[in-house]
Amino acid sequence: MPFSFSKEPMEFLYIVIALTLIFDFINGFHDSANSIATIVSTKVLSPATAVAMAAFFNFIAFLVFKLKVAHTIGKGVVDPDVINLNVIAAALIAAIIWNLVTWWWGLPSSSSHTLVGGLVGAAVAKAGFGVVVFSGVLKIVAFIVIAPVLGMLISFIISAIVLVITQHSTPAKVDFYFRKIQLLSASAFSLGHGGNDAQKSMGIIWVALIVTAHATKETPIALWIVLSCNGAIALGTLFGGWRIVKTMGQKITKLKPFEGVCAETAGSITLFGATAFGIPVSTTHTITGAIMGVGARKGVAAVKWGVTRNIFWAWIFTIPVSAIIGALLYFLFRFFN
Repeated sequence: MPFSFSKEPMEFLYIVIALTLIFDFINGFHDSANSIATIVSTKVLSPATAVAMAAFFNFIAFLVFKLKVAHTIGKGVVDPDVINLNVIAAALIAAIIWNLVTWWWGLPSSSSHTLVGGLVGAAVAKAGFGVVVFSGVLKIVAFIVIAPVLGMLISFIISAIVLVITQHSTPAKVDFYFRKIQLLSASAFSLGHGGNDAQKSMGIIWVALIVTAHATKETPIALWIVLSCNGAIALGTLFGGWRIVKTMGQKITKLKPFEGVCAETAGSITLFGATAFGIPVSTTHTITGAIMGVGARKGVAAVKWGVTRNIFWAWIFTIPVSAIIGALLYFLFRFFN
């Protein structure tokens, strides 16, 4: 019998669901900087108002997006037919550990890739590499590069267009109007954040129900799962990850309101597109690339490449480190079986 934290499998399922919502909360806490860093650094909104707005749009995202990302996580990373609750619990704890470590270091790593890495590592520890859906994992890994590059290119193009349109306006006038517009762009990015990230936790709960025979691969994701996951990420966003806000909003490049709008718009376009195609991407990678894009438009020297180098290393190590932690935790569970 596989290791569990309780004598009854049903109780272990409840624990796994609770762990998923804790991860989702930490995801919101960890990634709130993605949604608010630009609008706070441009001083359009206070931090408290910004997180409240971001949390609201995180929560209502389920009204806008179909649950394609949740299905990718549930069926497109590892085969749910050959894993169990031990694997899922090990993956979740690994993801929580790495998220907290990177939060403490102030590095905007990806909660999405942390979860994928933990799930792959724990699943391989149980059943070998044959359990991995390599096509799905490779697509997710590819977007470690594609998402920030898209964000960078789109924000560079948008900021260049905005400069042409506003070239005959005074800086004060541009600042006045873009401080208003940034409310919309920041809201859109928060909507995209909730739409993509909350679905990853939905997929985990769904696969936990599948492996315990409480659902099948054809069973629709229940409304209680959707509401609880969007609620957990919104609550986490309310608490905010202020260490990462400083890195995202101040250390990469200095932003003006129109640059914040360009970065958030580029990030929103990337997130909306990825979610529509069911691709779990990192909101962290997306907005970081977008911020770099508006910085690069001012010249190479405007971007603090030393800071971005540290961020890139965190991105590269996230999946393998999380996979190792997930595998070790699974073996630990088996040891106490």
